[in-house]
Amino acid sequence: MKAIVQDVYGEADVLRLAEIDRPEIGDGEVLLRVHAAGVDRGVWHLMAGLPYPVRLAGYGVCAPKDRVRGREVAGRVEAVGKDVTTLRPGDEVYGIGEGTFAEYARADQGKLAPKPKNLTFGQAAAAGVSGLTALQAVRDRGQVRPGQRVLVIGASGGVGTFAVQIAKAFGAEVTGVCGPTKVDLVRSIGADHVLDYTRDDIAAGGQRYDVVLDCGGNRSLTQLRRALTPRGTLVIVGGETGGRWLGGFDRSLRAPVMSLFVGQTLGAVINSENARDLAVLTELIESGAVTPAIDKTYPLGEAPAAIQYMVDGHARGKVVVTI
Repeated sequence: MKAIVQDVYGEADVLRLAEIDRPEIGDGEVLLRVHAAGVDRGVWHLMAGLPYPVRLAGYGVCAPKDRVRGREVAGRVEAVGKDVTTLRPGDEVYGIGEGTFAEYARADQGKLAPKPKNLTFGQAAAAGVSGLTALQAVRDRGQVRPGQRVLVIGASGGVGTFAVQIAKAFGAEVTGVCGPTKVDLVRSIGADHVLDYTRDDIAAGGQRYDVVLDCGGNRSLTQLRRALTPRGTLVIVGGETGGRWLGGFDRSLRAPVMSLFVGQTLGAVINSENARDLAVLTELIESGAVTPAIDKTYPLGEAPAAIQYMVDGHARGKVVVTI
C-alpha cells in the first residue's frame, strides 16, 4: 500500500511517499480502508518529536517508532480482529486510528463510531481528534451552561471551530478570537461576537467571561485570568511556544496549582479518545448544530504540504488529506 512515512524526526521535509505492507491488526482492532485523514497539531508533534517528552512517551527516543503519521480518520472497515463486536467489514466509520496517512490503517474499535450520515468522508475525517477535544473542553472541563458568556481563543483553528459551534449548541453567548483574515469564518460558524487579536484586547472595556477556552494560544495565565469573572473557568486546550522541552505545556502544569489560591478554576483538557463521545459528537453533527469547517484538501502524496500549511498558521478550520 502507499503511505507517508518518516525515518527520522524533523519538519515536513522528512516525510515521503512510499510503498509498504498493510498494517497487522490486533484482536480488538480493525483494518480500515482509509478515504480521508485529518491534519491535527498532534501530527506535527509526532513528526518533529517535540517537545522532547513526546519521545519519552513511547513514540521513539532517537527515531520514530511508528513510521506512518496521521490519527484522525474516516473510511470503511476492511477486516476485524476476533474480539471486535461493534463493527464489521463494510461499515463506514470515523474517529481515531494509527498511521492514517496511508491507504490502510489500523484502529481500536473503541475509538471509532459510524460516520455521520450527513458528512462526506473528508468532513468526517476532520472531527476525530479536534471535535472530541472541543466537546470535552466545552462540556467536561468548561461545564458550559445556557446563558453563559464563553470566549474561544483560536476560534478559527481546528479545535476552535468545533468549540465555537459546540458552545453555541449548549446555549452560550460565544465570542471568538482570531486573526483579521479569519473573522468572516468565525462569524459564519455562529459566533455572536468576534475579536481580532491584532487589534482587540480580550478583556477590553471590562468585559468578563464565565468560561475562557484557550485553543492553542500562548497568553500568560495572568492575561487569561483578566478576562474571567471572579468565579470563571479557564480551559487550556494546547498552546505553542516552540520550546523543545515543554513547548507551552508549562501553563497546563501551573494552572491547577494557581487554582488552589484563587477563586477561579484554571486547568487544561486532555483528549479522551472514546466511541461514546464520538456518538455525542455525531448527534450534534446530524442535528445540524455542528459542521466541520474544512479549509483545504490535499491528495496523499501532498501530505507534507498539508502539514506545513497547518503549521504555518494559514488554515481556516481543518486541513484534510484524501486517499
